[in-house]
Amino acid sequence: MPTLRVATYNIHRCRGLDGRTSSERIAEVIRRIEPDVIALQEVVGVGPHSAGHAEELGEQLGMQWMMAPTRHLRKSLFGNVVLSRLPILHHAQYDLTWKTCEPRCCQRVDLAVGTHTLHLYNVHLGTAFRERRFQAGRLSAIVHDRRVGQPKIVLGDFNEWMRGLATQMLSERLSSIDLRTHLRRRRTYPGVFPVLHLDHIYYEGHVEVARVELPRTRLALMASDHLPLVAELRVEFEG
Repeated sequence: MPTLRVATYNIHRCRGLDGRTSSERIAEVIRRIEPDVIALQEVVGVGPHSAGHAEELGEQLGMQWMMAPTRHLRKSLFGNVVLSRLPILHHAQYDLTWKTCEPRCCQRVDLAVGTHTLHLYNVHLGTAFRERRFQAGRLSAIVHDRRVGQPKIVLGDFNEWMRGLATQMLSERLSSIDLRTHLRRRRTYPGVFPVLHLDHIYYEGHVEVARVELPRTRLALMASDHLPLVAELRVEFEG
């Protein structure tokens, strides 16, 4: 049963709490985490005058990357990114946009773990209650697509710090990593003095949670307005 280090991290356009934008600083936070795969949110992609932070982070870390853009930010692509040391077999993007709210998506990346496939879903839900309720239902339907086999890992910024309807719906349909059993400090936002718990990891299939980490180094506390959430998962594949 392989053990994988997975993480989710809202990098806030690589803009730290000191107002400085630095992909190198974000890359160093990720390098210290040593993830096999990490789901990023609020990532600036390619633009007319820059290759973007997605490509910069991939090059700096020597990791494969795949971006799921949702909109443009000052003429550059903007959205979710998965960085992986595991081979990427397939990539898909699902629209989670609700009415006239900011465009959102679910990014799915299929990863090779030996001869098996792990399905990872990277999400960034909206800030409005009714928006998240719609997105939770849509996300649950996407993840429960029986044409896609288990195991599945769903992680990202869910923008829900209390047990609201979206969290309740996802917890009923997916297994959730209960941070209360693993961490004394569980809040991930804002970075330097976190008071909210917005970032979550869910899973479906034979997955055992070995360890959960919330790095609180000086670098991580300053590099973004979120802290990264890291989990070591023992994943069992069928067949």
